[in-house]
Amino acid sequence: MTQPMLRVSDLQVSYGGIQAVKGVSFEVFAGELVSLIGSNGAGKTTTMKAITGLLSARAGSIALNAMPIHHSKPWDLIKQGLAMVPEGRGVFTRMTIIENLQMGAYSRNDGTAIDEDIERIFTTFPRLKERSQQLAGTLSGGEQQMLAMGRALMSRPSLLLLDEPSMGLSPLMVDKIFEVIQAVSAQGVTIVLVEQNASRALQIAQRAYVMESGVITLSGKAGDLLHDPKVRAAYLGE
Repeated sequence: MTQPMLRVSDLQVSYGGIQAVKGVSFEVFAGELVSLIGSNGAGKTTTMKAITGLLSARAGSIALNAMPIHHSKPWDLIKQGLAMVPEGRGVFTRMTIIENLQMGAYSRNDGTAIDEDIERIFTTFPRLKERSQQLAGTLSGGEQQMLAMGRALMSRPSLLLLDEPSMGLSPLMVDKIFEVIQAVSAQGVTIVLVEQNASRALQIAQRAYVMESGVITLSGKAGDLLHDPKVRAAYLGE
């Protein structure tokens, strides 16, 4: 049996005195697009932060390519191929678009390839190219989301975590972001997508996990969950 690229086992995380994640386990295999859905406060973002080393796990383990990473620092994980686009985008507001993209490649030293990757990002997001010398803090929410995704891709990740990429965006911009997620997935990047827009997430994922109150309550093929009456009632407003 193939080893999963990411294995989270019995993860427990406390956040501000509250146990936000209560024994979560899931797996993601190379090349998959896996979605983690659930309402606000379910523990999705806390789980993502624990995987990327931004929060310490109280118990449980996290393995990347069969190597334990739950004591690793975020900057070391980037070198191991793990990148995250955080909720709220987290761009460097006082730096230009091009400087943000260059920061995404800080762990690399292949100058020519970095320049080529920046051009590739600009091909994906022409709007960023038009504004390449503009400060990131002056961009719209959708443009900042494009930049945050572009910056994460500059590290050439093998595993990309996306935390609420469509939050606060216009319907047109949501369409664009989901198009890019599918294109990145088609290039072979493994993706974990945390998303409150459950319908859109389940339409593009292969598999999905449903998280409620710090535990995973359902899992399966995304298409099956999309048509599951409980999921439809809880997350799709039906």
